[in-house]
Amino acid sequence: MPTLLVTGAAGFIGSNFVRHWVHLHPADAVVAVDLLTYAGNQPNLDDVAAAITFIRADIGDGPAMRAVLEDHDVDVIVNFAAESHNSLAILDPGRFMRTNALGTQVLCDAARLVGVERFHHVSTCEVYGDLALDDPGAFTEDSPYRPRTPYNASKAAADHIVRAYYETFDLPITITNCSNNYGPYQFPEKVIPLFTTRALNDESLPLYESTANQREWLHVMDHCTAIELVLESGRVGETYNVGSGVEASIAEIADLVLTAAGKPATLKTIVPDRPGHDRRYLLDSSKLRRELGWEPTISFADGLHDTVMWYADHREWWEQLLDRAPVIEDAWVGSGDKR
Repeated sequence: MPTLLVTGAAGFIGSNFVRHWVHLHPADAVVAVDLLTYAGNQPNLDDVAAAITFIRADIGDGPAMRAVLEDHDVDVIVNFAAESHNSLAILDPGRFMRTNALGTQVLCDAARLVGVERFHHVSTCEVYGDLALDDPGAFTEDSPYRPRTPYNASKAAADHIVRAYYETFDLPITITNCSNNYGPYQFPEKVIPLFTTRALNDESLPLYESTANQREWLHVMDHCTAIELVLESGRVGETYNVGSGVEASIAEIADLVLTAAGKPATLKTIVPDRPGHDRRYLLDSSKLRRELGWEPTISFADGLHDTVMWYADHREWWEQLLDRAPVIEDAWVGSGDKR
């Protein structure tokens, strides 16, 4: 019976992954680690609490992480732990470097010293930079890294650190770079839950003025199945892009959310772009599909509608989180941005 350590386990993707793994691999032991910063929410794991061991800890605390790995005889690490909100990274970039870059290095070192069977690192499409809106290409695993924001740079640094530990210390690693996720349990600062919760409260939806900027959207459960396949069959030392191929602009997202919530288009409002606002991301995920047979199974139309309905049915979950969000989206205007 292998033991799986999931970091960032009380966050959006981490908690969905823990739930997915517990349901499909009930014989495995799962240790869930989270520091419970503002976006970490332990109630996300309430429905599987009896099946896991939860530990509040910081991945940047080397002795603590080594003790967790040794005490629980951990075989596999899945590292979701990260600060992930681009807007907050503009206001407090050091926070992102400490957690995403240095924290990942400390966790890699603990994994190396203990000797785990696999260290899987969860990364983002944003490390590659952005594409022009009319660019016919997509990012492959061989695309150069060109991060444009502090968050993107901190994740790019983490990827390089993980690869360095593979090349230098033979740490058995895999990496996945995913497109934008959406689904249940996403903290309401991110665009789809932000639009959804505001629409449900009949409040304005703040659209950045570059309303045509696009993102590739992946349902969180399709992301979880991709990571599961990489853990089971992925080649050590390899990186796999995880993307749906489905793109939508911020304006299209707002319209879809308002339609699903039954709210008027008059709730849309325009706010200034944040500095370094990336235009577009699109991943070529053919390597993952070809080598491991992965395919997304949740259509964007169905997934988004179901997500809006989940938030409508779970007000008690998100209403108590609204005051935790540390960012006012136009806080940087006039404070040294390059627009």
